[in-house]
Amino acid sequence: MLNNSWAAELDLERGRGTAVARPEKTLDTGDHVRDLIRRNLGKAVAGAAVALSGTAVAVAVALPGSAGAGEQGARPDAAAAAQQQQAPRPGVVEAAPPEGDKGIGSDPLTDRELERAEQLALTGAVRMRSEDVEGHRGPQHISTNLAELPPEEADDATPPRRARVTYYNYADDTLLTKTVNLTTGKVEQADTARGAQPPPTRDEVAQAAALIIADPLGKGLKADYKDIMGKELTSPGQLVLSGGAFRKETEEQLPPRLAACGEHRCVRVMSKVVHGPWINTRDLIVDLSARTVTRVR
Repeated sequence: MLNNSWAAELDLERGRGTAVARPEKTLDTGDHVRDLIRRNLGKAVAGAAVALSGTAVAVAVALPGSAGAGEQGARPDAAAAAQQQQAPRPGVVEAAPPEGDKGIGSDPLTDRELERAEQLALTGAVRMRSEDVEGHRGPQHISTNLAELPPEEADDATPPRRARVTYYNYADDTLLTKTVNLTTGKVEQADTARGAQPPPTRDEVAQAAALIIADPLGKGLKADYKDIMGKELTSPGQLVLSGGAFRKETEEQLPPRLAACGEHRCVRVMSKVVHGPWINTRDLIVDLSARTVTRVR
């Protein structure tokens, strides 16, 4: 409190037991205000310093949190990487196990069994008296399939495996079928038929196409091929081919040259340009036995 009077102050001086009254220093109003400002300014500066230091501490404390936030921001990438590592690998198609020499039960014939069946069925006498579709010695191979078991062997644990081998003999237009026991190596049955016409093989269809290309009736096929491809058609290998056995009873007006079909080996050819359109050749019938081409209407 400000005043201009003496203030009594007890001061115990060291070594003295007396109380000494000291006059209080008298301040004028301006000096007192300046002193008050200095003291308050010091407090303000000190408070600011404390505040700054507190801010520094807060920043120091906040920095690790920011780093943690960055780590949290990186966690999805780490999680994605972990998931990618744990993701199942794409499937791999394993190679088929090696085929044995012999099948079991109703398994399809193995390559070795197919070869052996055809060797057993094609004896020297059959080879010498027959021709294939191109006129070479030996019959035309049609098919080789696993033979069905007879009823008396159906319940056997290990029944013998048999193959049915079918040939077409162009020398006399007969269909020859032999049943071969692959266990014993013997031909158990041989059948010969006339007028039986199974679907043509790939070799027979190719030979029929070759006859069409070489025949005057094949000029339409060759012209269409040149229009599409810009080059000449000279061989069946330039076409995608399919075919079927020709049934003369399906034609109302049968050309006389096709009257022998059924006894002869007659086929109808469908042709297609490789990676291109079909070319109509269904009206051309090829008699492979007589090696002729005839148009049907």
